[in-house]
Amino acid sequence: MAIVGLNYAPESTGIAPYTAGLARELASRSWRVRVLSGFPHYPQWRFVDGPIPRSRTSVEDGVMVVRRRHRLPAKPGGMARALSELSFGVAAVSTPFGRPDVVVLVSPALISSAVALVKARLVTRRPVVVWVQDLYTLGLRELGGGGSSLSSRVVAAIERWTLRSADSVVVIHERFRDTIVEELGVRRASVAVVRNWSHLDDDWQVDRDASRAALGWGPSEFVVLHAGNMGVKQGLENVVEAARLAAAIGAKVRFVLLGDGNQRSALAELAAGVPNLEMIGSLPDDEFRDALASANALLVNERAGVAGMAVPSKLTSYFSTGLPVIAATDSGSVTESEVLLAGAGPIVPAGDPQALLDAALALAGDAQRAGAMGEAGRRFRAERLTAAASFDTFAQLLKTLANGRRSTATRESGTA
Repeated sequence: MAIVGLNYAPESTGIAPYTAGLARELASRSWRVRVLSGFPHYPQWRFVDGPIPRSRTSVEDGVMVVRRRHRLPAKPGGMARALSELSFGVAAVSTPFGRPDVVVLVSPALISSAVALVKARLVTRRPVVVWVQDLYTLGLRELGGGGSSLSSRVVAAIERWTLRSADSVVVIHERFRDTIVEELGVRRASVAVVRNWSHLDDDWQVDRDASRAALGWGPSEFVVLHAGNMGVKQGLENVVEAARLAAAIGAKVRFVLLGDGNQRSALAELAAGVPNLEMIGSLPDDEFRDALASANALLVNERAGVAGMAVPSKLTSYFSTGLPVIAATDSGSVTESEVLLAGAGPIVPAGDPQALLDAALALAGDAQRAGAMGEAGRRFRAERLTAAASFDTFAQLLKTLANGRRSTATRESGTA
């Protein structure tokens, strides 16, 4: 099979861990897997391995990974983002897909997926699955792109055509399924829900005291950590202001932003002189797990207006830690529904720094409640977000499509 996706390991946040996880799992099940991807660049939005060749092929964990250089946007948004995706799409379709039984296209990136879909239909002539991690149509609407501009209508048309043209669409949440069926006209029967899974080890052990000391966190501090991308949709100015309020009242609450992204510099400037706010760059996997497990509470923070465009991938990792999760999000959002369903932590309004600080202080003052919420999240992860269940569902879908293609080919050739 072939997987075409812009992001892949060793990127440790966003979509890459899921694309790499699926590819590795299928390879371990004796599938021949070829991945067409870009060179690592996310969430920094810059290439991280020095000078980048035009192309590089390697075998990683039993997976043939073909990386193609593509254009990176100076600012990852609007036309620059579209041109970046288009450049990867052109690079991908100029690369042999091999002879896969099934082609999986990962969106984002939508435009490169649409370009690759044309090749899969006209040249490769194999069944196509589009794996939807974010919805562009909702993203433009919720992040202020509007629904009436020409660019918004074009993106909506591309997304609608891509999803309706696929043999199957895999989405990561039931709300996504409802949206693409009701708003984009995709047949419900062609949509499968495969939840993202936790890519952290179940048995990860950490010496919290040693880890906190190494990170400079005091034993009496209540550490609220937000991990992952620092982009527009995260609205992390809210966290900076909550830290400013904590400093003003002398609260022993430390807010930590761990990761990178296109808003990092602006956030660092905003946080200058705020002692209760700390920013940590992206960490290697082991150190990332240690930092996550050494906090007191974990935070998913969303910009006001973001409700249905994405399911924060960080939640799957958060629920593995046994720590409470604070969700600063709009009422009715996918994030709110996930955290409430898990019983994993308190919900506060997006863009309300006082409410965020109050939630942290309440958890700091009630260790029993915080512990119960953390354990509820861990149970939810064990029951609903296991890698095995997701892999089995995805593998069965791919096998069904592959078998259907072989049956069709046999009938067309007239052989038994």
